[in-house]
Amino acid sequence: MHDVTGTIGKKFLDGQCLVAMPTLREQIFERAVVYICAHSEDGAMGLILNHPSPGVSLRELLLQLKVIETPGHARLSPDLEVMRVLNGGPVETTRGFVLHSADYKGGETTLPIDRDVCLTATLDILRAMALNEGPRQAVLALGYAGWSAGQLESEILANSWMIVPADPDLLFDQDHETKYERALHAIGVNLGFLSEQAGHA
Repeated sequence: MHDVTGTIGKKFLDGQCLVAMPTLREQIFERAVVYICAHSEDGAMGLILNHPSPGVSLRELLLQLKVIETPGHARLSPDLEVMRVLNGGPVETTRGFVLHSADYKGGETTLPIDRDVCLTATLDILRAMALNEGPRQAVLALGYAGWSAGQLESEILANSWMIVPADPDLLFDQDHETKYERALHAIGVNLGFLSEQAGHA
């Protein structure tokens, strides 16, 4: 089991991932991989990386937001054409958040999370993406996961989450179905062992 005692209380978890334990049955968080965008004494905010929104494509969302006017208006790159819009969490589910590589700078509207990853929540980045002038790597989520002061720390200490280092593939690739297992594998945890332990709790 990953020891969080030395992590919680000494430093915050910005830029790391959380992986839901099998005992976490809340539907939105079941088998979730969450990237922590902000964490402080006041609480935490993150995006679920592996729960695509059913039937929502990036092109359709750009049309709904009037970032592009007609289906043929934008010449999206192949990567953007296949990008699924993610269900980022249960808070502000109509608001979009773009997690992206640090090569795109949106001025004061872009929040640097670590050296390689930023978060932008304005239409400007979607316009740039539609013109192929956006970041090299990106995922778009509707909504986010939020925790009040001390809530995330309590959930981690209660073994609801495991802490996993983030990497670009985990953050940005479109293979959502395998992210949960890959995140666990990154810290040497076997899903079958976890499920067996949960079944005997």
